[in-house]
Amino acid sequence: MAPTASSSTAGFFQALPSLPPQYTSPDDESTPRDDPEASSISDDKVLDRILDLYLPQNRRVVTSHLHRVARLALDARVLAHAVDAETNHPVLRQLTTFGQENRNDPLWTTAGWQRLKEMGQAEGVVAVAYSQADETAHINRRVYEFALGHLWGVAGAMTGCPMSMTDGAATLLARHLRDPDADQMGRARVFEEAYRRLTSRDPGYAWTSGQWMTERSGGSDVSGTETLAARLTADELARDQAAGRGEDAAGMPLGPWRINGFKWFSSATDSDMAVLLARTDKGLSAFYMPMRRRKGTRPAAAAALDSSPPETELNGVRIQRLKTKLGTRSLPTAELALHDARAWLIGTEGRGVAEISAVLNITRLSTAAGSVGNWARGLAVCRAYSQVRRVRGGLLSDNALHLRWMAAETVKYHAAAHFTFLGVALQGALEQSHRSVAAATLSSRLLPASRADTALLLRLLLPAIKAAVSVASVAGLRHCIECLGGVGYCENNEDGGLLNVAKLFRDNLVNPIWEGTVSVMAEDAVRVLADRRLGGGDIVGSVFAPWVRGVLGSVDALVFGEEVEGVRARLARLGTLVDGKPREELLYRGRDVLDALETIVCAAVLLYDASVHPSFVAHEVARRYVRAQGEAGGASSRHDALAWKDAVRIDKSIFLGSSSVGLQERLEKL
Repeated sequence: MAPTASSSTAGFFQALPSLPPQYTSPDDESTPRDDPEASSISDDKVLDRILDLYLPQNRRVVTSHLHRVARLALDARVLAHAVDAETNHPVLRQLTTFGQENRNDPLWTTAGWQRLKEMGQAEGVVAVAYSQADETAHINRRVYEFALGHLWGVAGAMTGCPMSMTDGAATLLARHLRDPDADQMGRARVFEEAYRRLTSRDPGYAWTSGQWMTERSGGSDVSGTETLAARLTADELARDQAAGRGEDAAGMPLGPWRINGFKWFSSATDSDMAVLLARTDKGLSAFYMPMRRRKGTRPAAAAALDSSPPETELNGVRIQRLKTKLGTRSLPTAELALHDARAWLIGTEGRGVAEISAVLNITRLSTAAGSVGNWARGLAVCRAYSQVRRVRGGLLSDNALHLRWMAAETVKYHAAAHFTFLGVALQGALEQSHRSVAAATLSSRLLPASRADTALLLRLLLPAIKAAVSVASVAGLRHCIECLGGVGYCENNEDGGLLNVAKLFRDNLVNPIWEGTVSVMAEDAVRVLADRRLGGGDIVGSVFAPWVRGVLGSVDALVFGEEVEGVRARLARLGTLVDGKPREELLYRGRDVLDALETIVCAAVLLYDASVHPSFVAHEVARRYVRAQGEAGGASSRHDALAWKDAVRIDKSIFLGSSSVGLQERLEKL
């Protein structure tokens, strides 16, 4: 029979990969329980282990929520919103029909973008961290929040950016809710209202926040800030009030400060408020600024008859232009001119940089977490694709070369996820206390019992977490694109955009730059190392090294003896790298410092996790990570003693989560 030529509608078709939910709760009644060899029933195995590590056994309030959101993230309607936001970018309409400045609604965003923001608010992607409910009193709320973001972030189409800034703003305002009004009458009431809105799960009431620091003179170097703030006089305040410009969109009084200047880069431009830096007579200061204000006056009698909301306009803000970017295209990022914008001073005048650090701590954690979330989706697509893609008569999921490569990438992802959630857990323990969130969990010996040590450890590690994870995820997503071949290079917005790894890659490229480049993170780490007020002048010797040794002391020495010695050797080399070095040399070697912190901490946490919650895959991931860093030659020789076909079975277990019955016993004999 003569062969028949294929066409666009007939012949061979590649099977469409099907992504399973990222997380499946073991408590859900529909969860299958017929595979006792499986280490996890979730597609994202490391997320399961992180929840097991940091949360108590009684955590159904979390697992049921995550179970539902993991399925919501794959819902066709949600995917349609995400594609809408990705393909219909924000538009700026600066002028009205007859050429006047459009102060009412110059920025247009798609309905998909707006709906995804509302869904994120309703799911509490920020709010769960601030809940005071009894059912989460002994749950690390930051781990809960960031696990929720891990599942929702990719589906949310960059709405995670305004959510992270909202989180940072809420953290900052929470520190000032009890501040006296002093010479800013009404400030406490305004901050309370803003805080309630930032932490609300009611989309009709909730706010998001922007963060405006970057100016044309330089991004992270805020010393050149040219935006100016000045107090309004009593007469100026009276004139604004008479003109109907005395209240924000929520009906709260506008602040007594006037802001003028230019912000060169502002993400989340469609938010309801912003935290910004401006220069006063006493130096850089932090301000809270509502985005909109009420427009004109409306007589009380008319207001009683008209139930429509009052008209509003931008609060002294002119959106100059939208940025054209390589990625994050659904996110409105703009240049802003500020002319007599009304604002409230946050904290003490001249202490703006210290105040804004509270926001940066949260947004830097969010940057790392967002990077891990993007990487997780990329690997999920790779797993699904590998199980349907046929090459030369066989599936990629049975191809030894492919499995070895993808297993190595999965090990890197596991390390990055653990590194990120260690920072998240430290933040949560700092906000709640070790006793309330860690004492009854597997992390009791991983998280410091001392609040002071927790704060110092987080301060040292946060720059390394943000730098290392954001860079590693870019490389990881590049590998995910390669895994899919030509499909990976295409902008696949069909089928809900699930296979659009190219978009993930483009969006993720901003993360090594966002909230400080790697060099800025190195400078921050060196600043901590060189600060003689911290850790008795030796934070590595007095805080970091004792913590690492304590973690390694909880590692199973019979199983991981060689690996532990390798990490100890790396810790000793870090001491040599930093001990007695002047600040200038530390800055020169700053990236080496970040690399050392990453390697030591990732290895220690992976070994600890595999010891307190043993599993075949966890053991192999920990060993392979340490071996990849060149710290334990014994681990390499042990692996080389395996028959290559057995090594392939381990690769498959790591990448696809399949069981490897009998392999563990054979490994233990080597």
